Amino acid sequence: MKPLRHTTLAIISLLSSLLGYAQPGTLPKPTPRQLAWQPMETTAFLHFTVNTYTDKEWGDGTESPTIFNPTKLDARQWIKALKEAGFQMAIITAKHHDGFCLWPSKMTAHSVKSSPWKNGKGDVVKEVADACREFGLKFGVYLSPWDRHEPRYGTASYNDYYKSQLRELLTNYGPVSEVWFDGAKGDNAKDMTYDFAGYWALVRELQPNAVMFSDAGPDVRWVGNESGNAGETCWSTINTEGLAPGKADPKYLNRGDPTGKQWVPAETDVSIRPGWFYHATEDPKVRSGKNLVDLYYQSVGRNSLLLLNIPPNRDGLFSEPDMASLKEFRSILDETFKQNLVAKQPYLTDKKLGTFTTVSANQPLTIELGGDKSFDRIAIQENIANGQRVASGRVEYWDGSNWKSLQTFTTVGYKRLLRFPAVTSSKLRLFITNANGAVQLAEVGVFKASVRE
Repeated sequence: MKPLRHTTLAIISLLSSLLGYAQPGTLPKPTPRQLAWQPMETTAFLHFTVNTYTDKEWGDGTESPTIFNPTKLDARQWIKALKEAGFQMAIITAKHHDGFCLWPSKMTAHSVKSSPWKNGKGDVVKEVADACREFGLKFGVYLSPWDRHEPRYGTASYNDYYKSQLRELLTNYGPVSEVWFDGAKGDNAKDMTYDFAGYWALVRELQPNAVMFSDAGPDVRWVGNESGNAGETCWSTINTEGLAPGKADPKYLNRGDPTGKQWVPAETDVSIRPGWFYHATEDPKVRSGKNLVDLYYQSVGRNSLLLLNIPPNRDGLFSEPDMASLKEFRSILDETFKQNLVAKQPYLTDKKLGTFTTVSANQPLTIELGGDKSFDRIAIQENIANGQRVASGRVEYWDGSNWKSLQTFTTVGYKRLLRFPAVTSSKLRLFITNANGAVQLAEVGVFKASVRE
């Protein structure tokens, strides 16, 4: 029995590792799919359905497919704009709460095949997937579990219906990099127990490299708000036991848990407009490029990923205000981060998280700038492949005769971005004041912000 027991323990250990569970005495670590997800930094949501034509945010399922007719639809325009703005993935709302499907699902007539668009022969999901492949973006799908149109909703058979639709999306459109499971459900919705375990198992079977989002994972968690703010302290770890989708405390999800046993990093979802779907009256209310940059610092700069929604309009195009903001956003970031002022140091400026310098708590690390430089931004990154360790730290700068305090910070993880009034110095000192073990410091960058920030 002994060899069998050892084999069983080895299998359990392997499965726990693949699911992001920590082994006794070790820190949780990301799976390969999670490790590939986080460095994308900025990804896009594409909210588009019958709501675009009714001026609603949540449809009620009674909308006629005949209202869906984006006569100028050009998914290449969407994805090209995203590519030029530095986005790495696009996630299309294949089915929102209204139940209308943007692909010709075999499971229902409530889809594009019953619309006048392309005489019922169109497939929005395919056009987005094809455009993503053309421009080199990853592709993701959103499939709402809540369905206000389907009669089977509220019965056990609906789970089979949902899984059949999920199978269509996961087998007909090539590689899928993220699958989004929304936990939203209206107050007066029918009672329905979702088979999330079955949904997730199907994704693992058909698209094993895809990360899955829901409130508390299994791969990616909600940041706890839709305003674009990850926690000032944001751990990639949480404890998922008892956290059913839609039941987790938003404050807990926002900050994470330093003692969490599962690696489930935060994703910060926010819209470029007040609403998630296109409304012409919101054209003057599109976030500016500068505001999007603030969101970047408050999400990516706090160990999260920015998932920005850009909704196509009724013609099936990105509107000009949205396009202009995306362009300004990328231009500002490129100007700010084009030159790292840190004098070349092995392992800290090679843009590789897998090369690092090990730093112990309260052991100063001096960063030389190669002469006096003016700067107002600092980037710090850990080698998250081996976990997240930094709990707090501080930065000092040399004023020519003394070390002066510059800024304190809490968690780092994938990336921590610091902003402060410009100072001039020839060197910095970085202290890790509290950490869960020796820190594997992978990158340090010092920058001067664009004048447009």
